[in-house]
This record gives sequence, C-alpha cells and structure tokens, in this order.
Amino acid sequence: RPMSAADRGPWRPTAPLANLRRRAEVMAVIRRFFAEREVLEVETPLLSHGTVTDLHLHTLRTEIDAPAGGPATLWLQTSPEFAMKRLLAAGSGPIFQLCKAFRDGEAGRRHNPEFTMLEWYRPGWDHHLLMDEVDALLAAVLGAAPAERLAYGELLARVAGVDAHRDDAATLRRRALELGLADVPGLAGREGWLSLVMTHVVEPTLGRGRPTFVLDYPADQAALARVRPGDPPVAERFEVYLEGLELANGYHELVDPAEQRRRFASDLAARRAAGLPEVPVDERLLAALEHGLPAAAGIALGVDRLVMVALGATSIDEVIPFPHRIA
Repeated sequence: RPMSAADRGPWRPTAPLANLRRRAEVMAVIRRFFAEREVLEVETPLLSHGTVTDLHLHTLRTEIDAPAGGPATLWLQTSPEFAMKRLLAAGSGPIFQLCKAFRDGEAGRRHNPEFTMLEWYRPGWDHHLLMDEVDALLAAVLGAAPAERLAYGELLARVAGVDAHRDDAATLRRRALELGLADVPGLAGREGWLSLVMTHVVEPTLGRGRPTFVLDYPADQAALARVRPGDPPVAERFEVYLEGLELANGYHELVDPAEQRRRFASDLAARRAAGLPEVPVDERLLAALEHGLPAAAGIALGVDRLVMVALGATSIDEVIPFPHRIA
C-alpha cells in the first residue's frame, strides 16, 4: 500500500531493523568475548555528584529532589570511568561495562548526545597488553586484520609536517593554515591546534584496511593516563582508528591521587580562563585513589561507531533507532 503521512512521520526509527539486528549481534559478541576471558560485567550509575573537568567534554546535568537527601544537582556521566575505578579500588578485578553515556554539544554524522559505550579495565596490565586485547576484540567483532601501531609524534611529522612535542601554538597555527585549515580565533593553545590538525588532516588517513593504534601522545594530552619520563616525555595512552573513524581511547591509568588532584585543579583553572562553566570534582574518585587503585589499563570504545564500521554506515542515524532530534 502507499506509505501514509504517519508512516513517513518522525515517530519512525532512523535505523533499518536489519541494522538493529546486526547491532544486537555485535553486543552479543562483545559480552561473549569478555565472558570467555572471565571479565566481570558491571553496572554503575548514570548520575553522579561529580563530573569530568576536561575542557573538551561538556556535561549534562539535572536536578533531583530525593526524599532522603533533598534537592541535589547530579551530572550525567560522559563515561563510566570514575565509578568503575572505584570498583577497581574495592577489589573487583577485571571489569567491563556496556552502558549509555552523555555529552552535550555533540551531534552530527558521527555523534549523538546520548550514545553507547563499552569500557573495560585490566588490573596489572599496561597499555601495550590492552592494545593486544583490543586487537582480539576487533577481530572477533569485525574480522579485522591485526592493527598497525604508530607513534603520535612520528605520525604527525610524516603526514602534517609538525613537531607535536615541541612546536608552540603559533608554529602549529601557521602550519595548520599552510595545510589549508581555516583559522580558529581563540583556539586553546598547542593542544587545540594539534587536535585540529589531527582530526582534519591525519585522522582521515588512519585505519584504512586494518585498525591503527596511535600511541605515545604529548605529555600535555595525558588526561587520566600516566606520563613516561624521557625526551620528550609521553603520555601512556593510545587511540584506535578504523576506516578514518576514531573508535576508542585507552590509558595506562594514572593511580597517583596527588597528581590526579593537580590535573583536576589545572583543568578547572583552564576552564575559568576559557569562560567555561565550573564543575564539581569527583571527590569519591579521589578518595578511591587515596585508598589505592591497582596498577591497571583501561579503555572506552564507542559502540555506535563500532557498529557503523561493521555495517559500512556513514551516519550514526543508521545504527541507532532514535537520534536526539526525534527521541
């Protein structure tokens, strides 16, 4: 029969049902993968009293009026990282989680403000061992070939002609303009220009035919990873790319509570300088670090993007039923 106006209306899912079946298969493979390795599946709250201080992540918040505690401001998690680290500190052993995460200001062909994340932690491992396991997971889900591993500094020097560890913001800006990128007034320092070059010039070349792991990031991009001393010092973190798409971000985790508090304070100062909203530090995470977080490696992987690669999809709307505009 002819499609009615109601059939064409905004109530319909954007993802074909066949794609949603493939998505369910991917989720089942992920759970089987970790069950076979005796990694415990956990669930942690979507709402928290503290949140991330990272300048580049914008958190959604809500107000609640719980009978026991009265009115409170809570924050929707940008990832389950802080709560999962509290479990690690409590002795959970290796854990994984499939859950929703939320980031404000992220919507487009590859982004939705509400998305699905796979996050897992391996006590006693470093980021190199974790990369081996990511390789195995991508082979199980996608049949992917073994990944190549490239150092961030060498990669940006070869593809973009920049010294990622030593060039200052002015030099990076000049090189970005030479590469044909538009000037961005007020872009935040070295990290901002490096990120622009990475996302617009380097990233589209990565993961073609097999995954690419990019590792040894500049120390000023350490986030919650350890920094390895040297000349130059580098962050013990990596990102995973496939078919020009960033899939995951992994760390050899920082476990020093004093250094973590210092990084939070530095982030908050930078947020104030940039005119960004003040956010509360997660004191419960810091208390867990004070108690003692075991040496560990951890990673967050975007499940929607993984399904996009599995299906050859070009938009996240093809792999989730109801993106934010019709939710």
